[in-house]
Amino acid sequence: MSTRLRIDLGYLGTAFSGWAIQPGLRTIQGSLEDALATALRCDRSGMTAVVAGRTDAGVHALHQVCHVDVPDGVKWGNLETLKKRVQGTLRTDDIAIHRISLAPEGFEARFSALSRTYEYRIDDVGSKRNPLHHAFTYRSPYALDEQAMNSLCTQLEGLNDWAAFCRPKPGATSIRTLLHYSWTRDDDGVLTGSVVGDAFCHSMVRSLVGAAVAVGRHTLSIPEVLALRDKKERTSSWSTMPAKGLTLVSVEYPPDDQLASRALDTRAKRGPTSD
Repeated sequence: MSTRLRIDLGYLGTAFSGWAIQPGLRTIQGSLEDALATALRCDRSGMTAVVAGRTDAGVHALHQVCHVDVPDGVKWGNLETLKKRVQGTLRTDDIAIHRISLAPEGFEARFSALSRTYEYRIDDVGSKRNPLHHAFTYRSPYALDEQAMNSLCTQLEGLNDWAAFCRPKPGATSIRTLLHYSWTRDDDGVLTGSVVGDAFCHSMVRSLVGAAVAVGRHTLSIPEVLALRDKKERTSSWSTMPAKGLTLVSVEYPPDDQLASRALDTRAKRGPTSD
């Protein structure tokens, strides 16, 4: 019988081809599974890292969550020591292992999650550019009207079919709940969009940002965006924003005694998807 471990981690996604394993490419999942197999001295084919939200190439994470089922008979000893062994085996500072713990009963990194929180950073014409933040901030050549962007965000929140914002995938639903969406400027004038949802389909967050940027540039009106959303068809009326500005900030879970029921409820509502 296997034992499930929860792994909390972060990463700078610039040099990776996203989370999911792809032949011949450097990915977060591939790097992590290799390091785990080495640290645990076991066959990698017996373990798969199941993640809360599969990030695209170039997307970053401050706090990502995954689980791994370790085969029976594999010894890991102290979990803090295992964390240090895995971190050392990774041989990179682009992935940071925050914690490895025994997963509570019923825990599934993906389906037990209540919500995911993303941030998107934009330097526009009026902001002070910080070269230290270049790797995770998109540089816009236009001035953006954050008041108009926030007006759109308020009207986008709620349960909807987000097909206009998602890359289509056969057999997958595009119905999601956008729990919160807003934009703020820091002291340097940098725009940060906060996007919170129960889950997201492929490219949805960067497309939501693209719609807000189009409204912020006044190239699309709010009624036009809402009308395109309600058509429930993929649109090219706004851009899917570059990956470098996007960071997964956190994944939220219910109390331990509700993890299993949350996973069952989520599975009942969704088919295969890229959250």
